[in-house]
Amino acid sequence: MTMMEFKEQTKYALPKVVIKTDGYEVPLALYKLEDLLAKLDLATKSDAIMFALLAKFDNRQTVTSAEIYTKLCETLSELGYEKAAAAYITAHKEEEIEWQKQTDPTLRLGRLQSKDPSLVHENANKDSNVFNTQRDLTAGTVGKTLGLKMMPKHVAKAHLRGDIHYHDLDYTPWSPMTNCCLIDFKEMLTNGFKIGNAEVESPHSIQTATAQMSQIIANVASSQYGGCSADRIDEVLEPFALKNYDKHLAEAKEYITDTDKQAEFAKKRTKKDIYDAMQALEYEINTLFSSQGQTPFTTLGFGLGTSWIAREIQRSILKIRIGGLGKEKRTAIFPKLVFTLKKNLNLKPGDPNYDIKQLAVECATKRMYPDVLMYDKIKELTGSFKAPMGCRSFLQGWKDDQGKEINSGRMNLGVVTLNLPRIALEAKGDKELFWQIFNDKVRLCKTALDFKVARVLDALPENAPILYQYGAFGQRLRPGEDVSRLFKNERATVSIGYIGLYEVGTAFYGPNWEHDKKAHDFTLEIVKRLSEACKRWSKESGYHFSVYSTPSESLTDRFCRLDTELFGNVKDITDKEYYTNSFHYDVRKHPTPFEKLEFEMDYPKYAAGGFIHYCEYPNLRQNPKALEAVWDFAYDKIGYLGTNTPIDHCYKCGFEGEFKATARGFECPDCGNHDPKSCDCVKRTCGYLGNPLQRPMVHGRHEEIAARAKNIAPGMIVDGK
Repeated sequence: MTMMEFKEQTKYALPKVVIKTDGYEVPLALYKLEDLLAKLDLATKSDAIMFALLAKFDNRQTVTSAEIYTKLCETLSELGYEKAAAAYITAHKEEEIEWQKQTDPTLRLGRLQSKDPSLVHENANKDSNVFNTQRDLTAGTVGKTLGLKMMPKHVAKAHLRGDIHYHDLDYTPWSPMTNCCLIDFKEMLTNGFKIGNAEVESPHSIQTATAQMSQIIANVASSQYGGCSADRIDEVLEPFALKNYDKHLAEAKEYITDTDKQAEFAKKRTKKDIYDAMQALEYEINTLFSSQGQTPFTTLGFGLGTSWIAREIQRSILKIRIGGLGKEKRTAIFPKLVFTLKKNLNLKPGDPNYDIKQLAVECATKRMYPDVLMYDKIKELTGSFKAPMGCRSFLQGWKDDQGKEINSGRMNLGVVTLNLPRIALEAKGDKELFWQIFNDKVRLCKTALDFKVARVLDALPENAPILYQYGAFGQRLRPGEDVSRLFKNERATVSIGYIGLYEVGTAFYGPNWEHDKKAHDFTLEIVKRLSEACKRWSKESGYHFSVYSTPSESLTDRFCRLDTELFGNVKDITDKEYYTNSFHYDVRKHPTPFEKLEFEMDYPKYAAGGFIHYCEYPNLRQNPKALEAVWDFAYDKIGYLGTNTPIDHCYKCGFEGEFKATARGFECPDCGNHDPKSCDCVKRTCGYLGNPLQRPMVHGRHEEIAARAKNIAPGMIVDGK
């Protein structure tokens, strides 16, 4: 029954607002009462019960949630449903007991000490066996319980129920930390900075510049909780490599009279310096540990530089990645490499940097990275060109008061993700009800995001000097200065995420809806409405709200697991044991890369705050032209593309290809080896790469990757066709 229908059937004026126990006001939602009565086996009596209940609030515009609880218990008893009233009271008490458990740090620490897998293996790139990770998990466990108590109670309970997910609860809101960012390396390397007790001046060589970069990355990663990125790193490092060249040229002039040979000598020496510097950066990033007990989640964006120095930096990045780490030449997990494709620069044969593109293709076939950004499409979707912050979070185009475009030095303030499949399951095929529940949950996300923003504003510059005082965030604040100037006027983003568009389409149109235009338009409308809400919020608040296509490796399991408890095993929705990330095509099916990209290409227009597309391939080492054909096909259609191809290696028997997914994890299909010391098993476990042999994944993630692996049909792409 809709609210309008109820009003037509009763003389009583319905309350419009419910005041929650934490003081927040929300619209009255009759569907919640109907759902509650259905759970009490009173669905057929719901009209009469609601009539009697709401009569108790005659002509009142506002009621409290406590009053609704009390009056509903009274109404049920008065109408002779004493057992239902008792069941409701019991359920209410059990919910309160569960709330106390979830916010009790002692109990949660006990779960951690007993090695609860959902806590110990929450992050696939954190090794819970090492002391600093254990310390971070311990601090995060306490932070989560305290954070739940800090935020609005109805938001915290919605997070625990799985209606929404308040990301990074182990760090925020207990600490007023920011999420991911584009570090302003140009500002810091040009003007110097301070870390600890050391005043660091501008470097005089590319080797020193990359050494400073690694220290900046470590400190930034320890001062925030999300990924950090270096945008256009080939161009940023170019002036420091030029200093190497000038030094070598001066040296050459002392011993060589021929000017051409002087330049040749200087160039040769500088190229070696560049290679050594970029190799050192790769090794340093992979050996760093932040205070979170993990390698900093780092992304390097490059590919637009045109000078011989910038080109050499690009080539070195790719050659070093192809070469691998250590004596076994393992695939480097970090940094994530993002290469930019641009018309008339490197896209087609004859373009000045086309040879760099060829090297990037080779690298992707052997190491999965680089992912690629399509220059023109990124500008179209986000308003300016820039690398993502971390794995997929994008800033919108933004100019300062002088009209100068600013990208580096900006950041994201956090994400809250909406459980879309739950809304679809609750709606039971009723689209009108779906949109009603959807609107309620979107409002809930807005409350959660507002709290994230408010909490970040409590930070002081001295809480994170590398961010606020020494240039990582672009501007240098003084101690005690208001940090909001770095966030306001839409300089920073804050994001509403979503998971499970595929499952929503399945709930309304069946499991093979990808080629049904009505189904596609319906799922697109969901993302469009999120985008429209964000535009309203941005205009009202001065902070840039954006739509983020959530990748979370553990959340795809968590939401599904909680929904299975509520709805049971629903075919093609919860029975898979995972939900589908963001807007992606169902991983169990067999789309060609071209079909997959054409299906997904419409969504980022409305989810420009965070997106990426992946395509699955067989082993491409002998057929790089196939991958290049997909890159070229994608250029005018999507903005950001990743490669998933088998690159596992067994050092015991020599196997190369796709490891087998088993109940105990991934193993060599030839000899059964699954020892991380003698295997290199690399999977894309989120927006980044990860090694599931060393960092066990939880629950449905193995099933998802196994399903994905089975769908890589040999010969799917041959010579680009």
